[in-house]
Amino acid sequence: MITVYGYPQTRTTRVTWMLEELGLDYQFNFIDLMKGEGRSASFRAINPAGKVPAMSDDDLVLTESAAILSYLGDKYGSAPLMPSPGSKERGHHDQWAYFSIAELEQPLWVIGKHKFALPKERRVVEIFDTAAWEFQQALKLLSHGLADKDYILGSDFSAADILIGHTLFWAISFKQPIEQENLKAYIERLKVRPARLAAIEKESALVAR
Repeated sequence: MITVYGYPQTRTTRVTWMLEELGLDYQFNFIDLMKGEGRSASFRAINPAGKVPAMSDDDLVLTESAAILSYLGDKYGSAPLMPSPGSKERGHHDQWAYFSIAELEQPLWVIGKHKFALPKERRVVEIFDTAAWEFQQALKLLSHGLADKDYILGSDFSAADILIGHTLFWAISFKQPIEQENLKAYIERLKVRPARLAAIEKESALVAR
């Protein structure tokens, strides 16, 4: 049984979205970050960093969202959701997946850390303008790479779109402007994917309990 350890509206949604795209059954273990459960000894035994998401599949435990998506796609999926290892498509997929983590998300996480995640004495509000500028530079590269395609690899949706899309939704929640018309249309396509909506609905039900 696949078990996801997470909290709604975090990087956890990348994993649940992928699982819904794959049509896999999974158990969701709600880690209430607002109550400090991420710092509990029981959860740190799963992820010593105390962060979500984490995922277990039998005796394997993984803790990085991009790595979890790659593992799930390789084990349970197929192209085009997860292109075959060694293929040209997989090379392009991994390029954009890593871009999402290293370039597109990074300035947003800088903003997040200095707004709420770091201890107050470690926050530097002066960094916000630079981080916002960096995000805009990453958006330009993404817009160029997407061009007139429906998805980042072409006409077919892939796991890289989950990583990119989730990051763009994060940017919207942070009120970062996204002006490129092709990115706006891309966001609208991702927004209504049934698997994403199913993942959000299941996560929201946990909070409502």
